[in-house]
Order: sequence, then C-alpha cells, then structure tokens
Amino acid sequence: MPTVVPLIPTVTIRSHAFDTLSTATSVLCIEVGRDRLRFMVQDANRRGCYLEDYTFPSLLTEHTATDILPDVFRDHPVLSAGPWQEIRVGVNSPSFTLVPQALFRKEYASSYLALMRGSMLPAHEFAHAYVHEAEGFQSVFNLEHALFDYFSGVYPLQPLTFIHQTGALLQATADLDRKLLASSTVWLYFDDEFVTVIHRQAHQLRYCNRFGYKNVQDLAYYILYILDEQQLPPDSVNVVLYGEITPFAESYTSLSRFLPNLSFGYTPPGLHLDSEFDDLPDHRYLSLFGLTLLGE
Repeated sequence: MPTVVPLIPTVTIRSHAFDTLSTATSVLCIEVGRDRLRFMVQDANRRGCYLEDYTFPSLLTEHTATDILPDVFRDHPVLSAGPWQEIRVGVNSPSFTLVPQALFRKEYASSYLALMRGSMLPAHEFAHAYVHEAEGFQSVFNLEHALFDYFSGVYPLQPLTFIHQTGALLQATADLDRKLLASSTVWLYFDDEFVTVIHRQAHQLRYCNRFGYKNVQDLAYYILYILDEQQLPPDSVNVVLYGEITPFAESYTSLSRFLPNLSFGYTPPGLHLDSEFDDLPDHRYLSLFGLTLLGE
C-alpha cells in the first residue's frame, strides 16, 4: 500500500486566546476549491483567532476535493472539534450568477446557471443560492452533491451555510465600501489564473464578474475593457488589489502602467484580528475574511 503523505499547511496562525473548548460560541469559516483549502476561526468576541492555509500538491488536483479533504479533517484538532456556533463554507466553483431578489425563483435556480454557462449542470452538481439581503439579490452557484454531503456529514445537525467565493468577496467589499470616502472603487481579487472584478459606486454594486487569463496582456485588456464599459477613467479610478498578487508580480507591474491609483487593500474594518496576525499580508485573504462578515 502506498504511503500517504500528510498535507501540511503553508500558513498557520494561532492566537494566544484561541481555545478549542470554546467552539460553541465560535464560527468556523472554511474556503474550499479544486487546489486549496483555507479556514479561519472567529471567536465569541468576533475576532479572528486561528487560520490555516493548505495548497494541494499538483498530483492531487486531478482528484476531487472530497477525495482530499478527509486526509486534512481526520484527527485535525480544530476542524474535527465542535459543535460550532456556525460553519460557513465558501465554495470556489466555476459558475455563479447574481439574480435580483424580486426576480428570483428557487425552482429556476438551475436555469439561471444554465443560461450563464451555456449548458445544463452535470448530474453530480446542483444549483445553490445565497441571499444577500442588504444588497437585494441572490447569488446562484454550482455545488457538488458530494461536497455538500461531505460537510453535512462532518458537521451533522450544526448550522451550515454555503456561499460562493464571489459572494464572500461581495460581503467583504461592502464592508470596505462603508468606510471609503471615494465615491467609486474597483476591487480586483486574484486567484491563480482568475481575477474577480467588483465595482461599487455611491455605495451600490455596479459590476461583478470573474475572468480567466493566461498572460498579463490578456489581464490588462480585460481590465481596460471593463473600465471603459463602466465609464471609469483609468487615470483617476481607485483600484484596490487583493488575493494572490504582490508588488513584485508581473501582473502588478503591467497594471500599474495605466492605473496610477493602484493600491493594495487592507483588512475589512468589520473583522478584528489578534496581534499574532500582524505579519499576515492584509490583502491576501479577502474571500476568507468575507465569510466572517456574513449577515453584517
């Protein structure tokens, strides 16, 4: 039998105040995708007190998440703890769309995604919806039956919420937007070869979409096209960067050539982090942080 190599987190941050005996008053926020797992614990004082980040080896990404997750969750001192006050799962899946609340019909959820995708969902997936009450729309996204069943089995009879990664980003940018003086801001969230673009103007969502790109030329073209469609002058619009990007990245160098008001983001004001998180880049985990803000 081949040896199973344990998955080791690339980042682990534990606050001195963290206690696995306090799960009943804590929220467990998990983000899962094809090649990554991240989670954060938010304590009773609404402070982030524990974070881990896993990247699945390239040989494992040919498998589904439910093939890999049991090796991480099994005997994990935090993920196997509980019961929790709530578990929130952010799903980084390929398909999502936003539907105004007044027009949303639950029985048509799959049809909304089919219209966006150009094809029906495969049999192993279903359409799941999350309502953004404060903004007046629902996000609809594809969710694997096996992934839903896995988390339901790991955390039986516990409050379990599923939301798309983009929905978590919308929650986070709404929190950021409340404190901004600028009337118009564009957020870019980088995740491997994808970028999510969110534009808010006068505290209203004006644009949200995600694009795949293969090189920085494609990236620059997409961003310029969106700014033109939104009638936002590149030389004056405020653009804030989050996710897997650094000041040394080729994508940053390319974008900075035509976006003079380009900056790296900071932690949403609605989330408080203990001092052990001080060395963590503020801009990196926006989608995970957004999970802590659901319902705000």
